[in-house]
Amino acid sequence: MLLRRGSAETLLTGVDVVLADLDGVVYTGPNAIPFAVESLNRAAETLRVGYITNNASRTDQSVADHLTELGLSVAATDVVTSPQAAVRLLAEHVPANSRILVVGGDGLVNEVEKGGFVVTRSADDEPAAVIQGFAPEVGWTELAEASFALASDTPGGGIPWIATNTDWTIPVARGIAPGNGTLVSAVHSAVGRLPLVAGKPEVAIFTEAVNRFGARKPLFIGDRLDTDILGSNRAGIPAVLVLTGVDKAKQVLAADAKSRPEYIIGDLRELHRAYPETEFSKDGTVASVAGASVRIRGNDVEIKREGDGGINLLRAACAVIWASGRPIYGLNVPERLTVWR
Repeated sequence: MLLRRGSAETLLTGVDVVLADLDGVVYTGPNAIPFAVESLNRAAETLRVGYITNNASRTDQSVADHLTELGLSVAATDVVTSPQAAVRLLAEHVPANSRILVVGGDGLVNEVEKGGFVVTRSADDEPAAVIQGFAPEVGWTELAEASFALASDTPGGGIPWIATNTDWTIPVARGIAPGNGTLVSAVHSAVGRLPLVAGKPEVAIFTEAVNRFGARKPLFIGDRLDTDILGSNRAGIPAVLVLTGVDKAKQVLAADAKSRPEYIIGDLRELHRAYPETEFSKDGTVASVAGASVRIRGNDVEIKREGDGGINLLRAACAVIWASGRPIYGLNVPERLTVWR
């Protein structure tokens, strides 16, 4: 359920570190999302801002360079990547200086080497573990090598397998494309086992970020329910869903209890605006947010008042649907509520 906040409080009130996802929050492909850069720069005037990404194809320095080009002031140490979290997991399962089969790009190779391991691309080198992350150039040959190394009927076939993340999709400039989860699934289909996962929605990457920045009251911003919001909830960090990336109004209305954000915003400008309270009727069938009201009557979800017709209508609809404890497929939801603007 959405938290109640005082009328003058913004989402940044009481927060000491803002942790922001990248794809779908700060940028899509090479381009900044409207209002993201100026909103994060404004936050950085009074708070520590860190960036968390499941993208394993680039180094932390290359990510920092990209963000700097977009107009943010970012050092490599401000960027927490899934390869960094994956290498921490790797170190818990194999000795230092072990030979590791890497499936992925420069970002993953760089972190594996910084972790004190030896990189190989061939199963014939009898690696001590396999670590897998997304890179656009990863193809059948690389996936086959991982499968050969992990096969149960080969020497060392029970070796650790660590995936940086299992995102099914990734937003790029031309649209939504297959993510690392699809590549991991291909190896899983071949070897019949699942990897340990370091990135969102697992907790390891959030733990890395909280420890690095010394966060006591962090706030996380993401655009995906199944990775960003689920992971933040698992880590006990209040989560903001911004509707500039993968998941939109239709998906958030249907979010299960483990993947529901504390807050919903249309774009990052709303970090600096008062976040309105959600008020319920005595019987809990009506939720109201700043002039927008939505009720449940029988199996019907009804709009009582549109308010300004914007994001508050979606907030009210989510609040009353989530509080009802009823699955979305058992309700008749008007199409109007699936479009927040």
